Amino acid sequence: MKKKKSKQNNTLHNYQRPKQPVLRFSPTAWAKLVFFRDYGETEISGFGISEPDDLLYITDFQTIKQDATVASISLDDQAIADHFDNQVDAGRKPEQFFRLWLHSHPGGSPTPSSTDEETFARVFGRSDWAVMCIVAQEGKTYARLRFNVGPGGDVLIPVCVDYSLPFGPSDQEAWKEEYKANIKTSKWPGGRVYDEIFDDTRDSNINDYCLPQDIVEQLEEMEPAERQAVLDELAIRPDLWGSEEVVFYD
Repeated sequence: MKKKKSKQNNTLHNYQRPKQPVLRFSPTAWAKLVFFRDYGETEISGFGISEPDDLLYITDFQTIKQDATVASISLDDQAIADHFDNQVDAGRKPEQFFRLWLHSHPGGSPTPSSTDEETFARVFGRSDWAVMCIVAQEGKTYARLRFNVGPGGDVLIPVCVDYSLPFGPSDQEAWKEEYKANIKTSKWPGGRVYDEIFDDTRDSNINDYCLPQDIVEQLEEMEPAERQAVLDELAIRPDLWGSEEVVFYD
């Protein structure tokens, strides 16, 4: 007498990958990425981990040491090298752990800044292919697949959470420890937090967050990368501009 196949086995047997490129997350990997996005007040960055036979299906999200503000991320070069070595030691190939760059943006815009583009080119420019995926605070996503071989090229691809394959449980306590170990946060000048400005539930006057008269001096005192990040964010985020005055947040 033949045994009936389990529902799970039938699901796996009937599963077919999308014909067109789609960046897919397991529910656990997606939950971890969103947890990191929402745990602090800055951007966060990390790498997607995928299976050798399904490279655009992310089964885990892993961070490395980084300096983070609400507008920028600086990845530690030594931490990138350590991540590479650790994953190779675990038996994975580079295309499984070093092709999918994931990071977050506070607010509603997932559009990459010039700093994002520079990082993507610098870190992944020698890879055959790579993906930059951005998850905004309000839920919008951006994903672009870049090919660096042959004539090269870029294509925008959709993002989804795939519930059709088995997935593990969440582990928020471990995620908190990883966040504390890897995410070094810094505030922008002035000490204010992004959410304090754009939270409609708070009784605040937007004029309280306008640029001071000495903003040019403050910009000149910043490190070049931080100053460029501020200018980039103001350029791509029209909601940060008032009708008559420039809005400054940190």
